[in-house]
Amino acid sequence: MRSYPKKEFALFCQEIAAAYPEAVKIHLILDNLNTHDESAFYENLPADEARALAKRFEFHFTPKSASWLNMIEIEFSALSRQCLDRRIPTIEELTREILALVTERDAKRIKIDWQFSIQSARNKMNRHYVDVNVANEKFKET
Repeated sequence: MRSYPKKEFALFCQEIAAAYPEAVKIHLILDNLNTHDESAFYENLPADEARALAKRFEFHFTPKSASWLNMIEIEFSALSRQCLDRRIPTIEELTREILALVTERDAKRIKIDWQFSIQSARNKMNRHYVDVNVANEKFKET
């Protein structure tokens, strides 16, 4: 079976836009996967719909050098495979299932070996912090 990641991304963004009809601009934080851009809209939707959708979204990409984010992705992947691989009818049931999974993983002492402290993250990411907001200059390593 072929995968159509650009089509799935376009449909996903349509669902988000429909869920927030009042939002003028929707900000999405994404990894740098080559399907995560406006071309997905234009390749899978009529041009007028694609343009309207593209105007509503602003994409923000995680740094390519942020391999430490892979550990977070691994945790979300485990959650997705073990809990979100089917339709769950209510928020309450979803909450119970997720908490049960987290409790089980805690009981098994499944942990991530973080090798990236908050301070080292700030040092590495500081130029990005300052680009976003000059008030973050205070985090600059001296």
